[in-house]
Amino acid sequence: MRNILIMRFRLLIIILPALIITSCGEYEKLLKSSDYELKKQKAYDYYDDGKYVKSIELLQQILPRYRATDEAEQLNWINAQAHYKTNDYIMASAYYQTFADTYPRSNNAEEAFYLSASCDYYMSPRAELDQAYTRKAIENFTIFLSKYPTSMWAEISKSRIKELQERLVEKSYLSSRLYYDHEQYRAATISLSNSLKEYPDTKYREELMFLRLDALFMYAQNSVPARQVERYQSALDEYYSFIEEFPEGKFSRDAERIFQSTAKFLKIDTAEKTVASN
Repeated sequence: MRNILIMRFRLLIIILPALIITSCGEYEKLLKSSDYELKKQKAYDYYDDGKYVKSIELLQQILPRYRATDEAEQLNWINAQAHYKTNDYIMASAYYQTFADTYPRSNNAEEAFYLSASCDYYMSPRAELDQAYTRKAIENFTIFLSKYPTSMWAEISKSRIKELQERLVEKSYLSSRLYYDHEQYRAATISLSNSLKEYPDTKYREELMFLRLDALFMYAQNSVPARQVERYQSALDEYYSFIEEFPEGKFSRDAERIFQSTAKFLKIDTAEKTVASN
């Protein structure tokens, strides 16, 4: 029995490479063939079998020939799908967008719009890196929602927009923090203000507001004497805005420290704090 198994294993070792070579040889012949009907059928077959790279190679050869035919729509759809399934999101996004623009009445047009935006979503990098794909994904999901507000993918699109916006806020936060850490307080203040203006509902709101308060305070503290009163007053105004929104937040103790130092410089009676905040 053991000898029979060994013989079968050796036979398999001999036959398998030959089968692979034959298969590759047949595929190479197919690529060089001028039988476009056969190529079309094999492109479908390879796609159905999950052999997406081979399907793509054949589709690239035959798509121009079937451009104005009834089969063009389906061929373009599986071409986009095959790129998506190989995680080639750059090309898939482009092909989905082209499909949606070319066949706006197709049953697959809505999904094409959604998947095009999803490709950009998958290419959105972590917050430290360039956020071009993040902004593109937000834009495309927004367009998708305007075209298909009741889509089955509407809620996930809204969720992804919010997620991507938070990534932009985090990017802005990191940039602002960089200004702050390098003691460029004016630049930090401007950057933080822009973040809060653009994303008022962000989960980072409390921290962003405190950092803006602290940056304003440090900016005043490091200013020339002629500008300090004006800038301490800005810090004081920011303190009241912060403490009104987050009276018992995690930064309230640090905010109180800033208030006491600011009030001391401006010669404000801290007993007037409650009155001033109302």
